Amino acid sequence: MTSNCRIHLVLFFALAVFFSGHSSAADRMPNFLFICTDDHRWDAMGVVQREQGERARFPMVYKELGDVPTCFAIRTTTHKLIKYPNLPEFTEVFDLTADPYEIKNLVSDTALTSKLDADLGQLMKTVNYTVPSNANQARLPVPTKPNVIIILADDLGYGDVQCYNRERGKIATPHLDRLASQGMRFTDAHTSSGVCSPTRYSLLTGRYHWRSRLQQGIVDYLGSPLIPPGRLTLAGLLKQHGYRTGIIGKWHLGWNMQLTDEERKLLKSYGGKPVGGRQVIGVATDEDRTAWRTIYSRQLRGGPVTLGFDSYFGTDVPNWPPYCFIENDRTMGIPSELLAADALRKNQASFQGPALADWKLENVLPTLGDRACAFIEDAAKKPEPFLLYLPLTAPHTPIAVAEQWRGKSGLNDYADFVMQTDATVARVLVSLEKSGAADKTLVIFTSDNGCAPYAGVKDLEAKGHFPSGPLRGYKADAWEGGHRVPFIVRWPGIVKPATRCDALVQQTDIMATLAETLGAKLPANVGEDSVSLMPLLKGSDKPTREYAVSHASSGLPALRKGSWKIIFGQMGGGFGGAPGVAESGQLYDLAADLGETKNIWLDKPELVAELTTTMTRLVTEGRSTPGAKQQNDVPVRWQRFLPSSSPAQ
Repeated sequence: MTSNCRIHLVLFFALAVFFSGHSSAADRMPNFLFICTDDHRWDAMGVVQREQGERARFPMVYKELGDVPTCFAIRTTTHKLIKYPNLPEFTEVFDLTADPYEIKNLVSDTALTSKLDADLGQLMKTVNYTVPSNANQARLPVPTKPNVIIILADDLGYGDVQCYNRERGKIATPHLDRLASQGMRFTDAHTSSGVCSPTRYSLLTGRYHWRSRLQQGIVDYLGSPLIPPGRLTLAGLLKQHGYRTGIIGKWHLGWNMQLTDEERKLLKSYGGKPVGGRQVIGVATDEDRTAWRTIYSRQLRGGPVTLGFDSYFGTDVPNWPPYCFIENDRTMGIPSELLAADALRKNQASFQGPALADWKLENVLPTLGDRACAFIEDAAKKPEPFLLYLPLTAPHTPIAVAEQWRGKSGLNDYADFVMQTDATVARVLVSLEKSGAADKTLVIFTSDNGCAPYAGVKDLEAKGHFPSGPLRGYKADAWEGGHRVPFIVRWPGIVKPATRCDALVQQTDIMATLAETLGAKLPANVGEDSVSLMPLLKGSDKPTREYAVSHASSGLPALRKGSWKIIFGQMGGGFGGAPGVAESGQLYDLAADLGETKNIWLDKPELVAELTTTMTRLVTEGRSTPGAKQQNDVPVRWQRFLPSSSPAQ
């Protein structure tokens, strides 16, 4: 057998079995059993065809090859059951007649699940198959330079992915659930911030955003580049090692648009809430169009192609102007109209501005999916490995749901958009499989922060869906719901399928992980807050990082040490407003109080003092990992939410 046949194929061995004693017409149809392993793909061609009324006889090829299964499935005419030997919580049941796309998991129907499970057991008994004791332990040859795909959802809450929120989640995410079943699901993964731009900075650089100029909030509309040209990014690191690097999606880390003061004033003069709620304007003037032709004919400097990426395609910020795509460092076309006022309603665009005449917000996400699939198809044909950074624009505003997904969730537009996002991820992964590169590709899926409360959270909760799951807070908060996010890793040959890791990790850790994979030693001024995840990915249960820092949008910092979490101020620091100077901060034991309901700051002054000293050290040393002391870009005023009498002062 060739090595190409052995490296991570998502595999099927199809067996047709007729059960005697079944009476209904549907039950007289054949059942199908799939035994899936990491090493081989079988189709039904090798199955001995059964004679009517006889039980089939099956070749035991899989036993001779010694494969171990990653999952089992049984399909009847109307239903399908999928289960995983080592992780029963991922069991899935689908009604294929009513739900051919396998969206709604019916595992809570215990009678149906039990019947299918019994049928599965009978089928396995028929072919004399038992699950090996070393199921899921097989390891494949590890490519020295794996392809890398990093998918970053936008505003997707911890509880919006079904496998993270079985009890309080109502949105179907079958494809993300399946990705988790094929790899490792991290339950204590964090962003460096509860909002967008700072998270993107930290993910791409392996450095906390609050060491940069961005001490609170996000990169403003028309803001300058946050990542300076000399800062090594993930893309730059991989490019040094021969990778083809591409980004498709949302950038939101600033550009140098070479604007004059008058041009900047003009672009900020149009209506919309973020620029003061001024009345929207009906049509653009000739003077507007003349200015736009000048502005958008220029090169956009300081973006992805100056920071290690070979190519860029995206919308920068989909709810901000210009309402057009950008390719590399140029807009694709020159905007000629103002975005229509209707596009500013119901969590769509944030404010008016230059747009292409035929711009449709609902086309953004599908187009990004098209481009990502095309990138993978093309890159897989090349000899060099590739990096695809895919920062999706969804389910963030504009919540512009494609027609085929409207109403699918039965909850609200945001929930529909989550389902469309899940399907977009599936499209990308299917393209990866078809390209033949899946077996040598590391896939990471995560989100930039928690669910935005303005996306209909109260309505969702009233209907039984809790976007933050068991966590307190939402997007922008220092509470867990602001920055604890889904984090899923699939890596054939490294990560055992259907596994779960409860260790504390951060998105900054991707930098050190890739460096270790490539055998690269990071310079002292690179990845200052990045810790390699390799031990965890290989199955170690020993924590890799001792501390983690996450901020609210206001800059309110929170520090983790093990299960202890300290917030250096009162309240969440998010969209509810920045906290004023507080009488005390907040201290929680997340092992006993994951929902952050009991503040024990006053009960443990020694622990507060210890964690305060730790935070002081992490700030002043310019890094949270071993190595030479580094300089923060600006003074970091992390104590500003505490009174002068606090230990932090």
